[in-house]
Amino acid sequence: MRSYNEEELQNALDLFRVFARAFKSISEHSIRDSKEHGFNPTEFAVLELLFTRGPQKLQQIGSRLLLVSGNVTYVIDKLEKNGFIYREQDPKDKRSIYAKLTEKGQEYLDQVYPIHAIRIARAFSGLSSKEQEDLKALLKKAGIHSQHLLFR
Repeated sequence: MRSYNEEELQNALDLFRVFARAFKSISEHSIRDSKEHGFNPTEFAVLELLFTRGPQKLQQIGSRLLLVSGNVTYVIDKLEKNGFIYREQDPKDKRSIYAKLTEKGQEYLDQVYPIHAIRIARAFSGLSSKEQEDLKALLKKAGIHSQHLLFR
């Protein structure tokens, strides 16, 4: 394992704290938005995923949103009960089940998603477009490297 000097350690800890505070502050915009639309943040995240990426296998939803399978099932059940999504078995692979937006879900998200997008853009409006692109690239790089270290 590599050794770190005091300055490197302090810089990493400061960066972590700044990152955590920024994430919390920016996440609050999405949380408030989902609650205003009558959903908890996880429910809204599932709807957003299906709206922006199309039908998803149930097991993919959990991994894309960093949820455990029990939570995915609970959220899918609730959204299905309320008529926003439905399950459909993959005709090619009977073990695979997809979640899809219903017409009600599609129409609802057609209305609220543009508002949500504006609110998230507003949360990042303190950064220029170039700074946002740079930050996205740096966070991807840090995330990939950090994930790689977990499996060493």
